[in-house]
Amino acid sequence: MEYLLYFETWIVLALLFSCLEIFIASGILLNIGIASLLVAIGVQQQLLLTWQIALSAWCIFVIILLAILYFFSKKFFLRDQAGNNLHQELTNYGKKVKVIERIGPGSHPGKVSYQGTRWNALSDGQKLEKGSYATIICRDSFSLLVEPDK
Repeated sequence: MEYLLYFETWIVLALLFSCLEIFIASGILLNIGIASLLVAIGVQQQLLLTWQIALSAWCIFVIILLAILYFFSKKFFLRDQAGNNLHQELTNYGKKVKVIERIGPGSHPGKVSYQGTRWNALSDGQKLEKGSYATIICRDSFSLLVEPDK
């Protein structure tokens, strides 16, 4: 394990992880490469004298850098999912759809045509025949809840 005390080993690892980031773009491999570069500097400056200390320092740097990446990406890149879903629900509500496979009675699912695709659909217990029209009440995962068109 003495090769972990060579400056060149850590530089090669830093370059390898940084180049692999091109193929797996997530920021994780780049942070691992930066941690390897920091350990390379520590080995060169003789701050990390044993391979156990060098490997421990690398693990600590990786954890710290990944935590920073997590909080940075969460703050700046993730959108508010609840607001997005509410907008989607309001967009769907009240739209008219054509029943292409009988829905009901009861909880018997059927199919409707909406936005150019076939959707699973449920009604409020009423029977909707093929060819009739319905109105979307809400969306439940991959199904639409519809009522007879008035």
